[in-house]
Amino acid sequence: MAYFGKFVFIPLFSIALIPHLAMQTPHTQAGTSVSAYPATQMVPPPPNYRFPNGQSYVYGVEWHLFNAGTATVKMEPAGAEQKVTAIADSAGVVNVLYSVHDRFEARFNPRTFCSLTVVKHSEEGSRKRDTQIRFQYSNKKSVLDEKNLKTGEVKHAENDIPSCVTDVVTGFYYLASLPLQTGNSYSFPVNDGGKTAEVLARVEARERVKTPAGTFQTVRVTAEPISGPLKGKAKIAVWFTDDSNHTPVQMRSKLGWGALIFRLQRIDKQ
Repeated sequence: MAYFGKFVFIPLFSIALIPHLAMQTPHTQAGTSVSAYPATQMVPPPPNYRFPNGQSYVYGVEWHLFNAGTATVKMEPAGAEQKVTAIADSAGVVNVLYSVHDRFEARFNPRTFCSLTVVKHSEEGSRKRDTQIRFQYSNKKSVLDEKNLKTGEVKHAENDIPSCVTDVVTGFYYLASLPLQTGNSYSFPVNDGGKTAEVLARVEARERVKTPAGTFQTVRVTAEPISGPLKGKAKIAVWFTDDSNHTPVQMRSKLGWGALIFRLQRIDKQ
């Protein structure tokens, strides 16, 4: 159960990536670094792209038909930057087995989609941690500082990154900004403070999907890491609305102990 909370509650790419990223994060000392990152590049959003500011996507999470909890993701402007906020809370039988209450905030450059900072507060089972990640493109480093709120232990790690990288939650907004035509494929770098993973996304098919928020015509996209130690260990499917909004209305990750399904409950607007 050690990584159950991370599998269940952090949206989209981190359903598949965070547990493995967490296990692969090097235990480096202050001032040291780990090299080798994928050569893929981020694509800036088109000039006429409109960010879904002020919209909160509220998802119900299911595991073996049980209510596992809720996850809410929101984007809004923050000065010259864009801010993504994610909140995850366990419920029902999952809350009894492994309580999860996570808060996540990421900021990125709206002109390039390059992530700038990530701040996380995680309460998972008996563990409580505060984490900050800074992406320093001037020297191509990600800088992770983490504190165990139970023991007081601190961790510092620095890793090489490419000239632009996205994080595990902003990544699905980045994917939604791309032309999701059936047959298209995209690869891009994702970082959560450890080694950068190269993710390959494939636009596979158009499908009609029913969720509590309504019935939608969608495009199904699968995403998986294709480089380094993450290769072949995780895969997710995301259903985006087949329109200019590309709203993610459903997500599914098939795991050894069952499938996790995120279904859109509603969209709250400011």
